[in-house]
Amino acid sequence: MSSLDDELTTAAQEHDFSGVVRVDRAGEPPLVRAFGLANRAYGIAMTPETRLGIASGSKAFTALVVMSLVEQGTLSLTTTARSLLGADVPLVDDAVTIEHLLAHRSGIGDYLDDDADSGEYLMTVPVHRLATTEQFLAVLDGHEQVFAPGERFSYCNGAFVVLALLAERASGVSYHDLVRQRVLAPAGMTATDFLRTDDLPGDVAVGYVVVDGEVRTNALHLPVLATGDGGAYATVGDLHRFWTALDEGRIVSHETVATMTTPVSDVPEEGLRYGLGFWLDPAGDGLQLVGADAGVSFRSGHSPSTGTTWTVVANTSDGAWPVAETVVAALP
Repeated sequence: MSSLDDELTTAAQEHDFSGVVRVDRAGEPPLVRAFGLANRAYGIAMTPETRLGIASGSKAFTALVVMSLVEQGTLSLTTTARSLLGADVPLVDDAVTIEHLLAHRSGIGDYLDDDADSGEYLMTVPVHRLATTEQFLAVLDGHEQVFAPGERFSYCNGAFVVLALLAERASGVSYHDLVRQRVLAPAGMTATDFLRTDDLPGDVAVGYVVVDGEVRTNALHLPVLATGDGGAYATVGDLHRFWTALDEGRIVSHETVATMTTPVSDVPEEGLRYGLGFWLDPAGDGLQLVGADAGVSFRSGHSPSTGTTWTVVANTSDGAWPVAETVVAALP
C-alpha cells in the first residue's frame, strides 16, 4: 500500500488534516496513519490508538440494538412509536413505525438542522441537561410532522433519538448499556463508548470548531452525553473490528444484516442509497457509516465481497472529507 500511503500523506498535508486513517485489505497488513494534534492546548499528538468522536456513525449502533430487539421479539419493524411513547412527543404521527424511523422515512420533525453551520450553537436547552435519552424529550418535542410516514426519505437525527427511547422503554435497559451489551461486547470493541464531553479521558481527541473566526473546542455544541442519533467515541481499530463482527454475524444474524443492508431509498444528493441504519454504495456491496458534527467528521466503509475496510476520522468539522476521497479513489 505504499502508493496509498504516499497519497494519504500528501492529502493530509495539503488539507491540514488532524485525525486517524486506517485501511485494511485482504492479505495485506493494515495501513494506519495518524496526523495532527489530539489536543491543541497541550500539544498532544494524534496516535493510531486515539479515540475520536464519530458523530452519526454510531447511528448504526442504534439500528443494530433495535434490530437485535426485533430478533428476540421485544420489538418488531411494525411496532409503532406511539405504542411506547404514550403521550410523549405528541406531534409524532401515530402511524410512524420502527421501520420508518430506521429508514429515515418517518416524516417527523427534526430537532437538529443538518444544514446549519458547524459553528452554530444548535442545542435549545443547556447541553449539561442532555445526559440521558429521556432528557432529550425536551428537544424532541414541538416539531411538526413534515410528511406522511413512509412517503419519502428525509434524514432525521430525531428519529434515532426516538429509536433509542423506544429501545429503552421496550427492554427496560438504558440505551448506553444496550449498545455496550449488544454491539460493543460481541464485536470486541473495548475502546469504544459514549463519553461525557466534560470528562473526556486522556486518550480521547478534543473536537475543534471555528466560531466567529476563532477556533474553539466543541464542548458547548454537543449534548454532554450523546444518545441514539450519534456521538460515540471510537478508535479506527475498533471500527475495523465492528465491520468484521457484522460480517461474521456476531452482532445480529446474517439474515438481519441482509435486511438492514437492502436498499430502501435512493439518495442521489449524497451519491448513495440507504437501508436500515446503513448508507449503501450505489453499485456493488459497499456499506458506509458517515458522521458530521461540530468538531467531528467521519467516514468508514466496508466491502463484504473484497473484505476491504477503511476509516477516516478527524477532530475538525470537515477535515475527513478530502482524505476519505483520497482513500475511496485508491480502492477498487
